[in-house]
Amino acid sequence: MSIELIRAIYDSQTPLPDDVNFYHKSLQDIEHDGVESQVYFLLKQQDRLKQTPSFFQDLLKESYEKGLYQNLFIKNQTDQILKLFEGNKIDVIALKGVYFAEEFFGHIGARVSTDIDLLIRDQDLAKAIHLTNSLGFTIEEEMIPGHFHCSYSKALPQSEVPLVVELHWSIVKENTSSFDINDLWDQAKPVGHFSHIKELSPNHTFYMICLHGWRHNLDLMRYFLDIIQVINKYSLVLDYQVIFALAADHQTLKRMIRTLSIVYQVFPHLNNTLRLPIKKKRNLWEYRPVKGLKQYVDFLDYQFFSFDSIKHSFIEVGNWIWPSKYELSSQVENDSRGFAMYLLLYKKRVASMVKAIFLH
Repeated sequence: MSIELIRAIYDSQTPLPDDVNFYHKSLQDIEHDGVESQVYFLLKQQDRLKQTPSFFQDLLKESYEKGLYQNLFIKNQTDQILKLFEGNKIDVIALKGVYFAEEFFGHIGARVSTDIDLLIRDQDLAKAIHLTNSLGFTIEEEMIPGHFHCSYSKALPQSEVPLVVELHWSIVKENTSSFDINDLWDQAKPVGHFSHIKELSPNHTFYMICLHGWRHNLDLMRYFLDIIQVINKYSLVLDYQVIFALAADHQTLKRMIRTLSIVYQVFPHLNNTLRLPIKKKRNLWEYRPVKGLKQYVDFLDYQFFSFDSIKHSFIEVGNWIWPSKYELSSQVENDSRGFAMYLLLYKKRVASMVKAIFLH
């Protein structure tokens, strides 16, 4: 339901639905996707919030205000880290987070953040970890094998959820791409009067946010909204030819094409803002689908055929057949150990496949 609402938000000529049941169902989707603040702020920005039922307004406002206070605290913590890095001459770029909310949604509270993502140069990692620890982020999170960041957290008073800082030295797995993070650093520019606090170029910001959406297979509406907002903000300066050429060099082109094909398929109005200069791939992806055979085939396409080389596809197949202990424990919640956990994983996958076939 929320997809119809969001389409109406981005098309001011389309009236908002007046069916109360529609808003009850939409609220469930909005809460599931974690986009209460985005929907609230976009509607308020357009002066259309009052066209929705009062219960809908109240719940969105409550979530927005809670997220705003959380973001203000996270911004304070982010600023401390950035200034510490600046003072120690460590180049750093804030990825997504509170600054993304301000830049692309127009307000710090318009997109809720839950952690702090920072891009640093790999040679600065040890020093960056030491400085992050000095600010109280001392609990080391388990490293994800093959990934491109490490995480440190600290407990917060009156909160069961700690605040996490992720220090990234890349944004894509190296063994399934030819990604070169230096291409992004080369065009990054200092923010304001700072020398080492930097920001990505518009093309690279868009590239990063699309790859982030792909990594999650666009399974939440928040990934769509991020991409749409960057297109709206940078429509006059984004250059798809440049972005796709970079993706081809990095062997991430299929990921970009898949992601943007789906986004433009779901929100065709984007062609009026910035035309997608490729023949759109026919996608089986559907928003909030019933898990049937069609969606299972789409998942396999995403999981194994989003790669530019056969070698990278085979690596991903190998990772899927024999996942790391970390990935295994995240997929199988069980006290078993060793090979027994793999048997449980395979049993779970076969059950999902059989269910998909019978639903079809």
